[in-house]
Amino acid sequence: MSLLDTVPQDTRHYVPPTGPSVQLSGPLCLPQALLPATYFSSTAMKMTNPWIVSLLLGATLVQANLYPPAVLNLGPEVIKKHLTQALENHDATAILQELPLLRGMQDKSGSIPILDSFVNTVLRYIIWPLIKTIVEFQMSTEVQALIRVERSKNGPARLNLSDCSSNESTLRLSLLHKLSFVVNSLAKNVMNLLMPALPQIVKSHLCPVIQQAFDDMYEDFLRLTTAPIALSPGALEFDLLSPAIQDSNILFNLKAKLLDSQARVTNWFNGSATPLMETTPDRAPFSLTVRQDLVNAIVTTLIPQEELVILLRFVIPDVARQLQMDIKEINAEAANKLGPTQMLKIFTHSTPHIVLNEGGATAAQSVVLEVFPTNTDVRPFFSLGIEASYEAQFFIAENRLMLNFNNVSIERIKLMISDIKLFDPEVLKDTLTKILEYTLLPNENGKLRTGIPMSMPKALGYEKAMWSVSKGALKLTPASS
Repeated sequence: MSLLDTVPQDTRHYVPPTGPSVQLSGPLCLPQALLPATYFSSTAMKMTNPWIVSLLLGATLVQANLYPPAVLNLGPEVIKKHLTQALENHDATAILQELPLLRGMQDKSGSIPILDSFVNTVLRYIIWPLIKTIVEFQMSTEVQALIRVERSKNGPARLNLSDCSSNESTLRLSLLHKLSFVVNSLAKNVMNLLMPALPQIVKSHLCPVIQQAFDDMYEDFLRLTTAPIALSPGALEFDLLSPAIQDSNILFNLKAKLLDSQARVTNWFNGSATPLMETTPDRAPFSLTVRQDLVNAIVTTLIPQEELVILLRFVIPDVARQLQMDIKEINAEAANKLGPTQMLKIFTHSTPHIVLNEGGATAAQSVVLEVFPTNTDVRPFFSLGIEASYEAQFFIAENRLMLNFNNVSIERIKLMISDIKLFDPEVLKDTLTKILEYTLLPNENGKLRTGIPMSMPKALGYEKAMWSVSKGALKLTPASS
């Protein structure tokens, strides 16, 4: 089955398929009910054969008009596995066993009475010496079909299978076991009559099953792709923007939306005119690639802006003493005013902004930090604007996408308000780094601890998966081991 893109009918040409094959095996029989009843009053004839149908995938690119926020790329291995299962669900093997071979040979003779009578006479002559002998044939053929992107006025485009047929040039029929000279000779006559009839038999009886199996597989992939992904709070939902075909892969270009805990849409992500990530299929069986701006929106949902209030001497007393020593270097009188309930307030001016690059992921965040001598004071000693960065680690744990921040680095400090005296805030850099590391990061990592459930790998048949980072994108693929 060749996957080709939409091309004008007058310019379409055959492209040798290079994708996966799907094989079905089962007995090839001439059903008793289709043979003259007078020859089967007490003896049944059975002709068995391991029938092999190869469905090959090969395609050229269908380019999307816009660059999507997410792409699900399904490779030949996944397509083969799921199409095989869909064919089994439709009892394709049983249908092969029940193909009306005799009727097909008779129909192939056409409507010329003399020729039809001649074929029936030959068939009766051949069948009579074979009724007490099991003759096994092996037949193989390549079933091809065109898969194209069909546009719709009422919804997104979809992939559709059409022009299913058996390629006569690939049809092979052979006798598996040598028998007596007479039986071998008669069996070869049966094969000669079967050969011209088989392509039409396949088209009439097997192609509809392939069509149904492909439609079922396509719908299963869509259900898997669009299933809601629980966040805490809210949810993430993907929807089909457009399907495409590239090489031997099926691509689902996806749009996305974020919902709050009341199932209200808070953010939409559609196609962008600017390429923000690389979507060329690789050799992985499947991949889900998510654009950086969508990743950041998910992080914002999980870690909203907030205010932290910390009694420093109760939480991290060593750092509280270090801060007091730093303030003493600036203003000794102010340092003496720091009481047991010395308090910090940290306002997250922004949620962590993820930057995805080939070398890994980092996060940048702006916060305002205020130092109060006690928890009863309403005016701080000073307020600082801090631009910090962290390492961001994406990984899989128990089928969940996990994100963890570590290794705080302060990039810039600005003194915004000071009631003790003007000073260079860089003198506090080491202490402030520890404060963020011991307070802000554990708080944000705690909100990320539940992770994001990812059922897709297991649904596609892979127990283990992994996340990798590239420029502007986060990619999910099966784990190598």
